[in-house]
Amino acid sequence: MDPVGMRPVLGIESSCDETAAAVLDRDGRILSALVASQEREHAPYGGVVPEIAARTHLALLPGLVRRAMAEAGLDFAALGGVAATTGPGLIGGLIVGSQVGKGIALSRGLPFVAVNHLEAHALTARLPGLVAGNVPFPYMLLLISGGHCQCIAVEGVGKHVRLGGTVDDAAGEAFDKVAKLLGLPWPGGPALERLATEGDPRRFGFPRPMLGRAGCDFSFSGLKTAVAHAVAEFGSGALERQVAADVAAGFQAAVAAVLADRAGHAMALFADRYPGTPGLLVVAGGVAANGAIRTALTAATAARGFHLAVPPPALCTDNAVMVAWAGIERLRLGLTDGLEIAPRPRWPLQDLAEPAAG
Repeated sequence: MDPVGMRPVLGIESSCDETAAAVLDRDGRILSALVASQEREHAPYGGVVPEIAARTHLALLPGLVRRAMAEAGLDFAALGGVAATTGPGLIGGLIVGSQVGKGIALSRGLPFVAVNHLEAHALTARLPGLVAGNVPFPYMLLLISGGHCQCIAVEGVGKHVRLGGTVDDAAGEAFDKVAKLLGLPWPGGPALERLATEGDPRRFGFPRPMLGRAGCDFSFSGLKTAVAHAVAEFGSGALERQVAADVAAGFQAAVAAVLADRAGHAMALFADRYPGTPGLLVVAGGVAANGAIRTALTAATAARGFHLAVPPPALCTDNAVMVAWAGIERLRLGLTDGLEIAPRPRWPLQDLAEPAAG
């Protein structure tokens, strides 16, 4: 018998500043998907405040779960399992989300799945209907978000090989910091991308860290510093809009070039490691919504004979659909977790091969 019991799964996401709940049926069809943004709560501080995030999750999540179940047309007795992000992320939010999930599982006698947030991103492309022909293992993953920048070979559920990653800042973190230098509102990534459409990416010769270097590690700290020096040359006042637009365009072009180059090296490593495997690069994480980056990665995959798969923007950013789907993937293999498992603010994908511990 299918371990999911042929019943839907509830997913809960609360690892950072998005409170989300979703219900998927056993085949991955989305029955409901809700996300409550905390942008208004954190905007005055120019970034996510962990304590505020945790309190907001606590206030929003119970009602959000009830709404997700109502929109799915189900009561809790109809569920086949509960999946909740249990790491990595901000510990306060992880505690809130995982405890709500455990409480529902305990009260209804349902299996509980402690989902790794990174694996949820990694498995999103396997949602039925997202990619033609679906996505068989293994495949390449480029995870680019506010807190992560990694190249990963996804060999299976719970089986991930890290090929490279950032040695300092994540790409999304660099976007937010540069946006702040330019006086843009938080969150900075989308605002910077909009401003860059007005700019000349050739005006400032920003560096391309690690471009052409062996391997597929990333570095964005030096690029961020170069932007800070360029902005400082215009004095302490607000930049003219055209100057700010040119800086934004130059920075975005540099990041896109670095990501495409590093992904190209990762694809070469992947092809050597898994000969004869169809070449597929899946891109996930909030930064994957950036149009210039998608364009650069499209060219990079074509040059390597790979196919590019990018989930729609709503499934690139943090959401509960990916959590519910990761839960379904694990439940199908009979993988569940005890209610004693503790949230983990740090939880590398490589550790998923180890037995879960409280």
